[in-house]
Amino acid sequence: MRKRIIQLIFAFLGIGAGYSFLPGLWNLLNIQLQVLYNPIVNMFIGLVLMMLCSFILAEPLEGALKKVEETLAKQKTEAIISESIAIIVSLVIAVLISTLFWQSSLFFINTILPVIVMILFAYLGWFVGRTRLGDLPKLFSARSKKKEAEENNVLERKVGDNFYKYKLLDTNILIDGRIYDLAKTGFLEGTLVVPNFVLYELQYIADSGDSIKRVRGRRGLDILNKLQNENIVPVEMYEGDFDDIQEVDSKLIKLAKMLDAVIVTNDYNLNKVSEFQNVKVLNVNALAKSLKPRVIPGERLNVMVIKNGTERQQGVAYLDDGTMIVVEDGRYYMNKTLEVEVTSAIQTDAGRMIFAKPYHSKKKLREKN
Repeated sequence: MRKRIIQLIFAFLGIGAGYSFLPGLWNLLNIQLQVLYNPIVNMFIGLVLMMLCSFILAEPLEGALKKVEETLAKQKTEAIISESIAIIVSLVIAVLISTLFWQSSLFFINTILPVIVMILFAYLGWFVGRTRLGDLPKLFSARSKKKEAEENNVLERKVGDNFYKYKLLDTNILIDGRIYDLAKTGFLEGTLVVPNFVLYELQYIADSGDSIKRVRGRRGLDILNKLQNENIVPVEMYEGDFDDIQEVDSKLIKLAKMLDAVIVTNDYNLNKVSEFQNVKVLNVNALAKSLKPRVIPGERLNVMVIKNGTERQQGVAYLDDGTMIVVEDGRYYMNKTLEVEVTSAIQTDAGRMIFAKPYHSKKKLREKN
């Protein structure tokens, strides 16, 4: 079917080219044979020549057409429609602009320049349709939402400049797995976006001959499946790619700039490069570091025991931030300031809890020894 369509196109091209250009060619070659100036003969000659060309070029063109079909089959319907609409609109604008050049007598201005304008606007239309036209329904629904909110007396939350709707996930953060736990807490707002080039890198790692890499890659795929299947937060796939860029990190940075998104990662190098290029980064390692307990075992604190504990001889004190400290033998130091040594700290859903014992008791044991 593809081959017949290609041959049909070549046939029409041959008929049109023969009718339009062959008479001028005969004049240029100074051929005076009258039969060659017959339009039907010229169309037939053009048809024959182009059909011969079609037999040579049919297979390469058929292969290229097949690749185009496969690419379109992978695209979402919404993406195809949005890109098509944007290209059509941009071409209409290009035609309107080109009418200004058609009145010129110069071939470059009245022919070449309009073609360049149309190609440029077609590319711009494709780019807009691929990146921004997905937000078009929001423009049409914004007015109806506002009216509905006024009727229901509901105030819609305004998003500030520091809010980023899209969070791009890199390969390392999916392999790390903590993004799943973080998403379950509800602290992540917006939409998590996983580009196809990140997914391909995960698949490549999962198929690696190295057993360690293979386990890491499969873990990343499992985390991604959990995020998608459990619907904890919205997760979308970005199907575009940047063929002119080889490194995945560079692609992520470019995509973040294009979508006005923030990158979620635990990669130190990606973090630094992104900051250098003014791309916002959420580093999970920095978050984990900031949430670490501010006290460690062996650290000494000065606290005041203010009440008895639940267990025998325990006393309870509090830090300035409200963290509870359970002091061993603390009931004997009620309402007194005491130097204690931290023995352990645990994190619960209710907050941190620190266990300690009076430092002087440990000091006495050392002196006896």
